[in-house]
Amino acid sequence: MKLFFGRVLSLMILCTLSASLVAQSKSASTKREWRAATSAELEAILPVRAPVEKERIETEMRTATGVINARGRVIAAVVLITAGYAANGKYSYYLLAQSPLRIGTNIDLTPGSYAIGWIRTPEGLQVRIYEAETGVERGVITAHPLTQSLPIVSVKIWPPDAYSILQIGRFALPYSLGE
Repeated sequence: MKLFFGRVLSLMILCTLSASLVAQSKSASTKREWRAATSAELEAILPVRAPVEKERIETEMRTATGVINARGRVIAAVVLITAGYAANGKYSYYLLAQSPLRIGTNIDLTPGSYAIGWIRTPEGLQVRIYEAETGVERGVITAHPLTQSLPIVSVKIWPPDAYSILQIGRFALPYSLGE
């Protein structure tokens, strides 16, 4: 009887460890399967004129940034040229998510397109995220100054195995990718 319970206990421990290792492996492989997108990949997926509310705002393709996974799904951002549009001051960037995305700890974005705007505050940048086509606000988060020594750029989405941040100038927002 003791031998039977010993074997059952060993089997339960083995199953628990296996499940834990599979979960850890899946999380690590999710990070590794995303890489920086090339300029050609970004040009193929990002619009030259982004649909933001009732406008079609020109994008600055030389600022395009993003990550792509093994299945070809892209998370990308580009600067909006908003001078003269109603969006001026409200939107600065266009974000395209072809995979679920979490910004910070509480802004969950489903696949779709988003407009991002920000204002400077004493704490950093107050960033607002809107659904691009409707203008419905999806969340507000504060971007804090970079802690890493990274080049300052208009916008950059770093691959998750490098930094897992959305960089706006010298400020950063943490992100995580969904399945």
